[in-house]
Amino acid sequence: MKILAIDTATEACSAALYLDGEVSQHYRVAPREHSHIILPMIEQLLTDASIRLAELDALAFGRGPGSFMGVRIAAGVTQGIAFAWNLPVVPVSTLAAIAQTAHLQSGAAQVLSAIDARMNEVYWGAYRLSENGCMQLDGKEHVTAPEQVPVSEDRGWTGAGTGWSAYGDVLTAAVGAERLTAQLGDCLPSADSIARLAVVDYQAGRTVAAAQAVPVYLRDNVAKKSAA
Repeated sequence: MKILAIDTATEACSAALYLDGEVSQHYRVAPREHSHIILPMIEQLLTDASIRLAELDALAFGRGPGSFMGVRIAAGVTQGIAFAWNLPVVPVSTLAAIAQTAHLQSGAAQVLSAIDARMNEVYWGAYRLSENGCMQLDGKEHVTAPEQVPVSEDRGWTGAGTGWSAYGDVLTAAVGAERLTAQLGDCLPSADSIARLAVVDYQAGRTVAAAQAVPVYLRDNVAKKSAA
């Protein structure tokens, strides 16, 4: 199986190539440079693996939530390649990618992913490790004030993502310090994690056509708020 994955939804920019169980990745924390570096990352990955786009089985991308411009960059690049080569696409949640990265980094089996959404809000999702080694959403993803995040009564959660670095004290109070085991405020999504999550969805047939590879903002009315 050959899947190319990209992510530009946060400060981090990355591309990864999944080849029959092995993942290679190019990754940089480079705010405002994503549009300049993502295509060279993709080209270098393909060159190093001696793989052509036509040989891929699918594309995967971080579909958000996250930076509005960043999410659009990933969706646009993915759509362009998918249209050109008639490839199916696997959209992957940025919050899920953060949870998967936290698991890969720390072994966490329960992750509360939070991205700083600005405007005194966070993008939020609770994830648990499934039997296939991938993080699975528990409930729904939200955009909410940090003091209003929904959380279960369980203990043993790891907080991960920029929401924790921006609103750590508020989120800790909302969740309950006794339910948290660690905070990874510098944990960002990666194309490596997106590729691993995409494999499961691809095998289950959860793919979309290029035209449906669109961003998920959660805060769909941001333009109205800004105008107001």
